[in-house]
Amino acid sequence: MSTPAPSSSFAASGPTRGPYETIAVIGAGAWGTALALVARKAGRNVRLWGRNDQDIATITKTGQNMRYLSGIDLPEGIVATADMATALRGADCVLLVTPSVTLREICRLVAPHLEPGAPLVLCAKGIETGSGKLLSEVAGEELPHHQIGALSGPTFARETALTYPTAVTMAFPFAGSHRRDPQAAPASRLALSLGSPMFRPYVSDDLVGVEVAGAVKNVVAIACGMMTGAGYAENTRAALITWGIDEMKAMAEALGGRRETIAGLSGIGDLTLTCSSTTSRNMSFGVQLGSGISRENVFDGTSVVVEGEVNAVSVIDLADRIGIAMPVCRAVNDILHHGADLRETFAALWARPITGENKFLNVALEHPAVD
Repeated sequence: MSTPAPSSSFAASGPTRGPYETIAVIGAGAWGTALALVARKAGRNVRLWGRNDQDIATITKTGQNMRYLSGIDLPEGIVATADMATALRGADCVLLVTPSVTLREICRLVAPHLEPGAPLVLCAKGIETGSGKLLSEVAGEELPHHQIGALSGPTFARETALTYPTAVTMAFPFAGSHRRDPQAAPASRLALSLGSPMFRPYVSDDLVGVEVAGAVKNVVAIACGMMTGAGYAENTRAALITWGIDEMKAMAEALGGRRETIAGLSGIGDLTLTCSSTTSRNMSFGVQLGSGISRENVFDGTSVVVEGEVNAVSVIDLADRIGIAMPVCRAVNDILHHGADLRETFAALWARPITGENKFLNVALEHPAVD
């Protein structure tokens, strides 16, 4: 059971510098399993928690996650369990790797079992529907006595698990003491905990920028997929990616993040990857819709969580609250949730008034295609 700590500080246990030795990974899907593999290869003690007893039993018996990462052997020493208390006992760092829509529920499940002061790392991407809150705000409300950060970047789970060279961003708020001693910051300790010859972390103090980038890129990836599925090609996707970067920057800056963060791994890096391959669930979802497959029949009718489909609603809701225009994300939201025609919506996106690319250039011209 977590020991209460003053709201202005975080209780700490164990060493305050160097890697976290015992890491709990909550969520045994593809990405959670891949991160458990990364942590174990980096020399950490690893517990992997999943809801499904059968999946956990298979991992324990075969050393593979047959449902999500079949054919990839997990290193020895990963303890797979469906018992939350077992997963979190003695863990001095926790990775939350469950869909964004379940984050609040998961925070409540882990709360009674967390070690005092153990930081939590959000590995899902999104904005809470209804409240418009970033996932770090959601976790902070549920777990106020723990530091909250995020891991993000251009990562496909299977490639990471196959130990292809991968780079990510570790983001936590930096206290004054962390600026005086950066190696004691949770982001730095996480980087040391997971870093290996094939897994290269970078440290960031811009949690807001990293979170916004992760939420928006899923929606933009659906847009790219829709246009690809509708028969358009590289020019179109390049334009959508560029506009998507601009929308990321606008939202990050409006919420107190930094535009420069969007130029990094969690922004341009992740967006480029997600928008360029149908390995991305969001891109694949968009391609299927763009090619005329009904929502009920995408992914052959199987129930698949598509983060960008949920995020489209929450991103636009938040954009409206803070007064910023996000035309690409709005187009996706209109198509997915308001019955807008795909081709007409994207035609309107291209027919917006012509403006200066440099925002300080005061130009506004009616587009010739507006009729």
